[in-house]
Amino acid sequence: MDLAGLRRSRAWRTAGRHPQWTDAVLGLGVAVLSLFMVSFSPQGQERQDITAYHLIAAGVAFVAVTVRRRAPRRALAGTVAAAVPLTFALGGQPQAVTGTLMVTVYTVALVTDRRGLLLTAAGVCVVGWLTYVAVGDGPWWDPENSANLGFVGMAAAYGDATRSRRAYIAAVEDRATRAEQTREEEARRRVAEERLRIARELHDVVAHHIAVVKVQATGARHIGPRSPEQVAPALDAISRSADAALTEMAFVVGLLRDSGEPAGTRPPRGLAQLRELLADLSGHLSVDYRVTVEGASTGAGELPAVVDAAAYRIALEALTNAQKYGDGTADLTVAYTPQAVTLHIANPVADPAGARGSGYGLVGMRERASAVGGSVTAGMAAPGRFAVRASLPRRVPAVAS
Repeated sequence: MDLAGLRRSRAWRTAGRHPQWTDAVLGLGVAVLSLFMVSFSPQGQERQDITAYHLIAAGVAFVAVTVRRRAPRRALAGTVAAAVPLTFALGGQPQAVTGTLMVTVYTVALVTDRRGLLLTAAGVCVVGWLTYVAVGDGPWWDPENSANLGFVGMAAAYGDATRSRRAYIAAVEDRATRAEQTREEEARRRVAEERLRIARELHDVVAHHIAVVKVQATGARHIGPRSPEQVAPALDAISRSADAALTEMAFVVGLLRDSGEPAGTRPPRGLAQLRELLADLSGHLSVDYRVTVEGASTGAGELPAVVDAAAYRIALEALTNAQKYGDGTADLTVAYTPQAVTLHIANPVADPAGARGSGYGLVGMRERASAVGGSVTAGMAAPGRFAVRASLPRRVPAVAS
């Protein structure tokens, strides 16, 4: 079984769930191995007897490996501190402590950075080399004095590589998690924006036509007893307004369903349809409509579609409010400049607080203007006169497009 297969095995997963017991078993294995390696002592071919010092070394191995996860640096320091006198007592037999040093150095490599690991490994090797020089009979440059320290270096290198690999995997998983969170947040943001857009579209479609229907119905009720002949035109106006509302509702719902070719598909209304809007309102709202063109600017035909639609919707909402809360008259001025198109709608009101209505219409106007990089101001321009002013740029910023 290869290493990847071992990591996927049940035994490996079970060991990962019980790290303390795993370390205890590993410590027992290192202790037994240290006793087994006594027979391979370089001092001779004869089998060496296991002494009390060998048992002490095995005990140090068991304790150090068992607690290595809880206190890796203390486990390594204790191993080094015990290794020096044991090496002297055992007559320079490094096999009894080399395995323990390898495991503890590897563990320290997992929890420290590369610079700290280099300093730690260098310190262990220096202490071990000085101990072997002091115990051994050969000169200080004898390779046997540092041969076993190569295993400590290998453990440090492997531990550093393992730590780097784990850090890389953790970074990849963190990026994936953050990317997933970002996608979820973006999805929630888009849902919120779509809900606002739906609410704004439905408000713009329904509010105007329902207001017209209400005015026509109220007028028909009052004039019916006195002038029955005027009831039929009022009912015709109600029917036209209802048909227009249903048509626009079908268009909006078709866009929301995104069914490809919804029934009643038509291009969005723009400032070119303002005169049609004023004709619909003419029976109940007298509008003084003016258009001004400054400099080398052009009219509505050269506006970006989103700006043209936003301007029309703002004018529709403002005139609907004027019809609902005014005295039946309003002023509408559309000014084209090379940089922007400006709408100014003003009407007399008897109740300034009532002119603001529920506030959703004003919020919708500001949202439409902001979406194309423009602005809307609304409020009392003079005593008894409510005004809405919208300024929309001819060129839509990239963030708004």
